[in-house]
Amino acid sequence: MNLPDGERLPFADLSPGSDAAEIREAIERVLTRGWFVLGPEVEAFEAEFAAASGAKHAVGVANGTDAIALALRAAGVNPGDEVIVPAMTAAFTALAVVAAGAIPVMADVDPRTLTLDARACAEAITPRTRAIVPVHLYGQAADMLEIMTVADRHRLVVIEDCCQAHLGTCSGLPVGTIGAAGAFSFYPTKNLGALGDGGAVLTSDGALADRVRLLRNGGQTNRNMHAVAGVNSRLDELQAAILRVKLPNLPPETALRRLHAAFYRDALTGEVTPVAERDPGHVYHLFPVRSARREALQAHLARAGVETLIHYPIPLHKQPAFAHLAPRECPVAAKAAAELLSLPLHARLHARQAARVADVIQAFEKGSIDA
Repeated sequence: MNLPDGERLPFADLSPGSDAAEIREAIERVLTRGWFVLGPEVEAFEAEFAAASGAKHAVGVANGTDAIALALRAAGVNPGDEVIVPAMTAAFTALAVVAAGAIPVMADVDPRTLTLDARACAEAITPRTRAIVPVHLYGQAADMLEIMTVADRHRLVVIEDCCQAHLGTCSGLPVGTIGAAGAFSFYPTKNLGALGDGGAVLTSDGALADRVRLLRNGGQTNRNMHAVAGVNSRLDELQAAILRVKLPNLPPETALRRLHAAFYRDALTGEVTPVAERDPGHVYHLFPVRSARREALQAHLARAGVETLIHYPIPLHKQPAFAHLAPRECPVAAKAAAELLSLPLHARLHARQAARVADVIQAFEKGSIDA
């Protein structure tokens, strides 16, 4: 069951696509203008991304980690405050909390969707808790209605980690607009990816947006006056110009991701099970499945020419970087971390390639030695 003609299926394809000529034109436009930081391309992209995402303001920053950290600071999170994060996410979510001077507190996740469990979140709250950072994991929104209920009850700030969920929705509401702000990454592998690092803070709170703009640029109020201790975290003109080209293509590419995901869900009905879809606003940044025989399954797919990755093999509460915090056990996240395997799913994936992936998995389940 190897792919035909020796074809190998990489996990992702980041090579130039049909927009390559437009991207080159955008780069040339920036080079000709000679303005490379915080210029007209950034301003235009901020306006376009905010409009596409259903918010009043977007503030471009250097990366998604900075977007979370700066949003927390702008929302009033101070050094020593506690911020609740889900145990199942990239470590950068918690590292952003540390960058803001706060203390990440890990809470367990929902066993079906692996997004932050509202009940576990509530149990993690202490008198020092100031904020919650739910992660819209793999492109699926966390249960924001329940999380906002918890946050409102305890008067906590909510900063959404939307780094994997560009233009996703939760119960029809755009992600990044439900809490005080949303943080986005434009790392090249994201659904909306630059050709380098980039990020943005999305919000409809004008004062919070102004605070992020101040913090991202060293806290400067003018060229030589620093009113607060900000950082150097700015989206550059080249990446903004590239993102302006890619943004209009995001809705049709998301539609393709959803089609591939629907096929996988229909085809994979055995012991290898997809992570549940809770909300149709899922944008499928990744397509993880669960298997009690994860390592054998990954090896089986590799022999058939299919590249897979694991997101994420070590949950946050088991990461050495946070051991000094003595985090609570998160058994749901720990079990998932031992079973998850992400299959190829992106806008350039062909239907026949997805079908071959499903065939290989089905053969694995049947114990075939030919796959």
